[in-house]
Amino acid sequence: MSTSLLPVGQLSPGHDLNGYLKAVRSIPMLTADEERDLAYRLHDEGDLEAARRLVLSHLRFVVHIARSYSGYGLPQADLIQEGNVGLMKAVKRFDPNQGVRLVSFAVHWIKAEIHEFVLRNWRIVKIATTKAQRKLFFNLRGAKKRLAWLNTDEVDAIAKDLDVKPEAVREMEGRLASHDAGFDAAPGEDDESSWQAPVHYLDDASADPATRLEESDWGDDSTRRLQVALTALDERSRDILQRRWLLDDKATLHELADVYGVSAERIRQIEKNAMKKIREQIGDALVA
Repeated sequence: MSTSLLPVGQLSPGHDLNGYLKAVRSIPMLTADEERDLAYRLHDEGDLEAARRLVLSHLRFVVHIARSYSGYGLPQADLIQEGNVGLMKAVKRFDPNQGVRLVSFAVHWIKAEIHEFVLRNWRIVKIATTKAQRKLFFNLRGAKKRLAWLNTDEVDAIAKDLDVKPEAVREMEGRLASHDAGFDAAPGEDDESSWQAPVHYLDDASADPATRLEESDWGDDSTRRLQVALTALDERSRDILQRRWLLDDKATLHELADVYGVSAERIRQIEKNAMKKIREQIGDALVA
């Protein structure tokens, strides 16, 4: 089947995964000479048709990589789609003068996009943020030979193999073994089990009456001091500040310049001076 005749819907894994896989398998592979010719057309001439053919001919490779991430419980179609994004980035950056095949260059970009997707969606709480944690996340599952917790020798061996500290291996093992818990009780739970939800036993610091009263008093005092500071400004400066910052429909510098018949730069200077006076007034009020 010619790639130019493929229905657009079949090139979206989220639309019909089986149809997409069938369509991808029907796209002919490129020979080394064909790939090089297309790559030069894209690299030297910006030929978008050449880019399209390069992407289409490598979609089956993305599917192969995405399948290796099926153990994370995420939709296969989403993994493939993220891998396709990486493939397109690779095609855009591919330089045929380096003398390597596109597939060798693209594998890094494809895996990088899939890695980011897995880390964003595998858990509600981000499980890996540093480079070392990411390496552990994607290697520890495969390194474990059994479901039980790792013993000391296994931890040391994995730490040495991945060039991380044993403590990091233990920490990631604990994270992988944990699970997300909803803050509220799940719908339909009875009173005997719903009490275990965190909402019933975690403290809410913001609910402290003294803290709320202090915040309210501070807000009222700040508003009062701002109003006093505004009255100390001349009418034009006060109007510019109010229309620039205190109204829902804020005016631009150019709009105010038309109102007052001056340049936008002059309005900016007036605004800057007025803000300086406001800060000085509020600072004096705090000292007093």
